[in-house]
Amino acid sequence: MNIFDILGPIMVGPSSSHTAGAVRIGYITRTLLGCRPVRAEIGLHGSFSATGQGHGTDKALIAGLLGMLPDDMRIPDSFQAAKEEGLDFSFYHAQISGAHPNTAYLKVTGSTGKLLEVQASSLGGGRIMLNKLDGIDVNCPCENPTLIVRNQDKPGYVAQVTSLLTQYSVNIATLNLHREKKGGQAVMVIESDQPVPSDIIRRLEAMDGIFKVTYLMSREEA
Repeated sequence: MNIFDILGPIMVGPSSSHTAGAVRIGYITRTLLGCRPVRAEIGLHGSFSATGQGHGTDKALIAGLLGMLPDDMRIPDSFQAAKEEGLDFSFYHAQISGAHPNTAYLKVTGSTGKLLEVQASSLGGGRIMLNKLDGIDVNCPCENPTLIVRNQDKPGYVAQVTSLLTQYSVNIATLNLHREKKGGQAVMVIESDQPVPSDIIRRLEAMDGIFKVTYLMSREEA
């Protein structure tokens, strides 16, 4: 059992699920975007919508998008920080079929013009689940070092990626494959026992047919 499951995360409160988890959702969305967000449309589902404002869920999500972590004392002032950093944002009530009660849907535009859609839920104790990435189911807890590779849905990519990890003695804990449609875009979600060296990420990014490589550090690394 992780110590976080017993004591909860080091955080700015009041709630590990509605505040700390929401910060992590925003932070991971920023990481996946890969650049500074300039516009965010955020749908709040279930308990996030009903009680989120009182628990600071809205401010926590924006804080994460600004790159803050759950223990950052600036979280309560994130709206003002967003204004200063040029992040325009809005919230709305969302009804997402089958979603966890603490779920947010984020549609984010980056400074480079890149658009990203993320659905994620907060499970309590600061833990989250990345449910969907650009409409593709991924169901990633983002606890261990995690490599997310978006590539063409063609034979050979899984072998190339796993072979490269083996060369660097990175042991795969879990590997899940998802795709939007046959022959379209596919997603590999790989959790590892060790941190993933930056050389691996650079080599993967240089491969033909790989659209995007994102590395999510574990909570210990962060």
